[in-house]
Amino acid sequence: MTVNRGRGALVLVLSLAAVGGVVLGGGGGAPASAAGLRWGECDPGLKPVPGQQCARLSVPLDHADPGGERIQLAVSRIPSARPEARRGTLVVIPGGPGSSGVQRLRDRGVALAKEMDGAYDLVAFDPRGVGGSAKAGCGLAEEDRWMVTLRSWPGADGGIDANVARSRRIAEACARHGGAMLRGLTTANEVRDLDLLRQALGERRLSAWSVSYGAYVAAAYAERFPGRTDRWVLDSSSDPDPERVARGWLEAMAQGAEDRFPDFAAWASHPDRADEGLRLASRAEDVRALVLGLAGRLDREPRPSTTPGVPLTGTTLLQALQQTLYSDASFPSFARLVVTALDPQGSPVLPRELSGAMPDEAAAVTMGVVCNDVDWPRAPVRTFARTVAADRARHPLTAGMPVNVTPCAYWKGGAVEKPVRVTDRGPSGILMIQNLRDPATPYAMGLRMRAALGQRARLVSVDSGGHGAYLGNGNACGDRAVTRYLTEGVRPARDVLCE
Repeated sequence: MTVNRGRGALVLVLSLAAVGGVVLGGGGGAPASAAGLRWGECDPGLKPVPGQQCARLSVPLDHADPGGERIQLAVSRIPSARPEARRGTLVVIPGGPGSSGVQRLRDRGVALAKEMDGAYDLVAFDPRGVGGSAKAGCGLAEEDRWMVTLRSWPGADGGIDANVARSRRIAEACARHGGAMLRGLTTANEVRDLDLLRQALGERRLSAWSVSYGAYVAAAYAERFPGRTDRWVLDSSSDPDPERVARGWLEAMAQGAEDRFPDFAAWASHPDRADEGLRLASRAEDVRALVLGLAGRLDREPRPSTTPGVPLTGTTLLQALQQTLYSDASFPSFARLVVTALDPQGSPVLPRELSGAMPDEAAAVTMGVVCNDVDWPRAPVRTFARTVAADRARHPLTAGMPVNVTPCAYWKGGAVEKPVRVTDRGPSGILMIQNLRDPATPYAMGLRMRAALGQRARLVSVDSGGHGAYLGNGNACGDRAVTRYLTEGVRPARDVLCE
């Protein structure tokens, strides 16, 4: 589902969002108590927006043992500027797994506060394992913590032997070093932690704006605690199938890239790009062949980049493309990378997310949640190889990565508990919003969440590309529908399309 080192880190599953250290300033270190949260100044390193406050929430490491070891979670809020208009608390639930709610509140809080016009205190927290909250680690070697290695991109020839060896190595390291903290990284625990946050805030019910993986967290919360939800927004959802969960989300990214790439191709072939030096082809239909052809050449002959010792390979180019498809704002930088790579004298500048290894804690939370949530197939290597070969032929933009073997195939202990099944039972207070061309949570997968929720939900479909719809792509119709629901409680009578 969101990428901090990239964007929204989806991005969903295996988005590999980096998690920065968001901690409290000197005045805000007290834990939550039964009476509520003790708010103070945020650490200056967060670069908080005006009025943003921070606190800590104490939660059980193991919710089955509430009297046992406890951990601290970072919490932040932007109080309503119009207390007389305040109707409650709106919690911002980030994507990932691995994205920081505190940082998302900082990044989107000003715009969201303007839309809400004082109707809510805006609140977010860093899920366990993320940002300023208690973290887990796997003790992974540096070479196993790069985005292009944690994501299982096959070799240039389509081989997966290196992926299999790495997946086993990572799973074994996490089993040795992760301990109870790693095993506690689950969607179910994020749902429980969210309800403890509700209690600490003194709220009977919460409203929410959830994005990407966060939309699944929100759906799971609404299933477990239906009486504690008020106005509930799911932005950029994917298939909640409890038999697959993150495995299905990852596989869907292949179709997501196909759905979204035409937007980039149209942009990169437009005559306006010529003046910018970024026009890749005169026809949109030629951009795909150019990018894939360049990736093939770079796999055969990697190009030195401006990052010493880190060349631009075909795999790196395709990974950069996946990140680019999240937002139109990223199109120029990717086109510039392609233009530079095509120039024999050029020195490609790698995206920051691909120019270094991820922190061990960021890798641990991303893998921990998706591997702990559901049992992954333990298929023979030859089965993975056949599946990868077929997917590479069908979806060359992702080259078999979404269906390749991952550490979850060798995860010790399997799923921590049975995944939630999202159903149509409960209050009809959910509004979904979904882009038609989303590279991380494809529209077809969002429709599966819509079907699961039945009459509990209404869907606003937005004729736009990218990941994240509300306040994300400038579609006034979609933004207005969400804002009106959150502030006035007016939800469309039926599913609608915003063009």
